[in-house]
Amino acid sequence: MTSAAPTPNGTREGQTFAGASRLATYASFVKLPHTVFALPFALVGVIIASYRHAVTWTMLGWVVLAFTAARFAAMGFNRIVDREYDARNPRTQMRELPRGAMSVREAWLSVAAASVVFVVAAGALNRLCLLLSPIALGWVFFYSFTKRFTRLAHVVLGLGMSIAPVGGYLAVTGRWSEPWWLLCVLATTVVTWGAGFDVLYALPDIAFDRAQGLHSIPAALGERGAIAVSRGLHAITLLSLALVGFGAYQGDATASVLYWTGVLVVAALLAYEHSLVRPGDLSKLDAAFFTMNGIISLLLFGFVLAGRLYVTYSAMPHGVR
Repeated sequence: MTSAAPTPNGTREGQTFAGASRLATYASFVKLPHTVFALPFALVGVIIASYRHAVTWTMLGWVVLAFTAARFAAMGFNRIVDREYDARNPRTQMRELPRGAMSVREAWLSVAAASVVFVVAAGALNRLCLLLSPIALGWVFFYSFTKRFTRLAHVVLGLGMSIAPVGGYLAVTGRWSEPWWLLCVLATTVVTWGAGFDVLYALPDIAFDRAQGLHSIPAALGERGAIAVSRGLHAITLLSLALVGFGAYQGDATASVLYWTGVLVVAALLAYEHSLVRPGDLSKLDAAFFTMNGIISLLLFGFVLAGRLYVTYSAMPHGVR
């Protein structure tokens, strides 16, 4: 796998896989390493729901399958819709469709198959997830068109990513959260976090987006303005994480302490992420975009999981521990 910032003409993007095997082609087609962004948040939704409803290994398996299939469908659809733009952009022209490593027909078939798997997995979880699955697919497909008419495409992407934690929660409980605002602030956390780092991801494409008539916050505001917007979005992320803590952790003190420790770590990492990107200097963008955000999602998941495991351990009879 490569990990590089925007690349010159004729070389592969970062977070893609070397080799001509179909496995490597499909993994690169949907940017498999980017799974590290939203999957941990889907599992955070599952863990928070587990305080209110039992979670089985079968249920967890269906959640992971549903997430994986939905993400594949969304990324594949985006690649199909944007293939002509990708062919003209030096940063993306080595993607699978522009360079002919995959046919458009094959891409459509893979997206259709992933969509079916997602709906089946959602139905295996509960009726509510089944009913919501077409709406979820429709939204993540809709995102692919938004750069053509609105600079808020980053927020639309964030909303698509926020389906992960909300879906994880609903997969376990089959109903909305208590308190009602808990899922709202959990979703807001992911919306603003995802939109914030997507704004940074779009910085190298300012000239291309302007030339092609595509809309983005960097194209509209320039590097300095876009970086400021990203920082503002991530400030909202931290506020939302705090509200999640108040809504989800009203029982065990240790689990609450672990969660708040995780929030402080996320705050420090976001601050460091933004120290890496400055107007006129995008040399560390790959570290800010992929490395730091991957670490953020995994560490937050780790703290949430640790709190849940502690609660489970504490509830065991002393003779079983």
